[in-house]
Amino acid sequence: MERMFKECPHPDEKARAELSKELNLDPRQVKFWFQNKRTQMKTQQERHDNNYLRNENDKLRAEIKALKDALKQAVCSKCGMLTNSSGGNQVSPEDQRSLVDTVEMDAELNLLGSQFVQTVPVVPSNTLNGLIQPSFSSNNSRPGPSVAEIAAHPLCLTDSEKLMVVELAVAAMEELAQIAQAVEPLWMLDLNSNIEILDKQEYQRQFKNIIGPTVNGATVEATRETDMVMMDAHSLIETFMDVDLWAQMFSLIISRAQRVETLATGSVDPLDGAMQVVYAELQLPTPFIPTREVYFLRYSKRLEHQWLVVDICVDSLRANPPLSLLKCRKRPSGCVLEQTANGYSKITWVEHVEVDNIGVHPIYHSLVNSGMGFGAQLWVGTLQRQCKLIANLLAKRNFSSKDTVLSNKEGRASMLKLAERMSNNFCAGVSAATKHSWITLSGSGTDEFKVVIRESIDDPGRPPGVVLSAATSLRLPVSPERLFHFLCDHNCRTEWDILSNMGMVEETVHVSKGDSFGNSVSLLKVNSPSSGSSSSLILQDCSSDKSCSLVVYALVDVDAMKAVLNGGDPDAVTLLPSGFAILPDRHALSPCINHVRNSGYRKLSSMGHNSENSHASLLTMAFQILVDHELSAKLSLESVATINNLISSTVTRIKRALLCE
Repeated sequence: MERMFKECPHPDEKARAELSKELNLDPRQVKFWFQNKRTQMKTQQERHDNNYLRNENDKLRAEIKALKDALKQAVCSKCGMLTNSSGGNQVSPEDQRSLVDTVEMDAELNLLGSQFVQTVPVVPSNTLNGLIQPSFSSNNSRPGPSVAEIAAHPLCLTDSEKLMVVELAVAAMEELAQIAQAVEPLWMLDLNSNIEILDKQEYQRQFKNIIGPTVNGATVEATRETDMVMMDAHSLIETFMDVDLWAQMFSLIISRAQRVETLATGSVDPLDGAMQVVYAELQLPTPFIPTREVYFLRYSKRLEHQWLVVDICVDSLRANPPLSLLKCRKRPSGCVLEQTANGYSKITWVEHVEVDNIGVHPIYHSLVNSGMGFGAQLWVGTLQRQCKLIANLLAKRNFSSKDTVLSNKEGRASMLKLAERMSNNFCAGVSAATKHSWITLSGSGTDEFKVVIRESIDDPGRPPGVVLSAATSLRLPVSPERLFHFLCDHNCRTEWDILSNMGMVEETVHVSKGDSFGNSVSLLKVNSPSSGSSSSLILQDCSSDKSCSLVVYALVDVDAMKAVLNGGDPDAVTLLPSGFAILPDRHALSPCINHVRNSGYRKLSSMGHNSENSHASLLTMAFQILVDHELSAKLSLESVATINNLISSTVTRIKRALLCE
């Protein structure tokens, strides 16, 4: 392999296959060996470049010192003009200006060189102290434009603001590097949720809030999660620093995202030192939790054997920022990545924000205020599932022995892509994104439900016409695991699904998306109990991790699915997804701090809670119906009553099946 690497460091799949056969190795082992070898060579080249820059920097420092000494000796004490050192004659203004320009340019080169040489530059405190603190009162903070409107225009930074941005980014990275590896007393472990929570008092003692004081009325959320991810570190950095890839990777969380402006790129590696301003709208799969719009600076840097990506809000750069920017402010957040064996990466994710949680439905208060809603566990869990899905799409064989074998790899990949699009559409449709105008209605059997009307025009993935969507959320005294297993089990489907009522449900195709139970895509055949009725097909996508579970499904056309299973274009299949989103509920828990020896943490436990409260779920269900194929059609009360009855009936059936009535 060493010999082949010298000839071709980027062998194609065919060359790797021949090499693996010759050496009796797994093709993935060969692939990862070449990846690691390229990374090693790049590291050596970067080390060589840094040594060269360090030497050049030392030379520049010596030249600048010599020039400064010469200037001191050549200045006339009476008039302040430069003089000739030999005869005392004055130097011409042109020569004086040329000499001064030389010193200024050398100083600028010295500054640029030091940015490449120093791993983590020291940030002068006087510049950060100049950051404008956000105002607490609405009198001083004008409402101004929305965050999306602000993101539609570049920052247009002045020279002094550019310096502040750079130093803010470096200070944020310094803080992230420290809190990512810190233990007790900075971090506490909640035994009930197994989530690491930041001790706010200890944080204030150890760190200075570099974005200024907390906005009055804001909630501070700070969580951390560490785990392994099935992707190499450099590929993850490429994903995080490409806004489109980032939004695609976290499509269940990110409603929309855009890169506002690129401020810097690295010299040797474009990602090492890259700096950009990003806008994103973050969502959860329920219309009862408002989305969060964030506007922040993202900075990536390689430090020895690790990569760091840090996010930090930039609303403090200018006085009187618009009120919209203060509703969700990122304190130093991001991740630390470390390459491990076999193409995996160890990731430590820190999510630290100040947020206005006004508008959150009462049943979600505990989840959101604790940091569990949008916290680090959600991001890492989503990343793990997506990386496993990507690996599954690239795999030449079925991921699990339980899979129903398809006739070809292309059909399996098409089915997974179709299921992914279905779940993405479901999450985008059920969220409280700003593009939706949900209307809250009262319903029988549930406290309330929300409806929204959408028009589907020229969308090949949706049926054309007027679509009515409805959703509701409720608390169930069962664990998220039990609820998820019940909803994704096709043998239990007739207990809650009206469409499957009294029919026999058969799983004809099953494709696993990972090694966890339930993470799979299924094609269900519903046989009607009536001999004269035809059967129907349901595509079902199930995903689950510690922070969120999804069961999404849609009726699909038989001929369209046959084409997909044969490797056809999945985007040609029209879908109107419905389904369920399950979030954990810790509403009745009252955490207290226990000091546990030899643990490295202060642990949070709950006093006086019962099993029902500690194993509860927040269930959101959403359904969509096609009201009319004509876009001019108006919504009727009959359509609203139909979808309301569907929700109420499904809620009743689920409660009865799980003995929750």
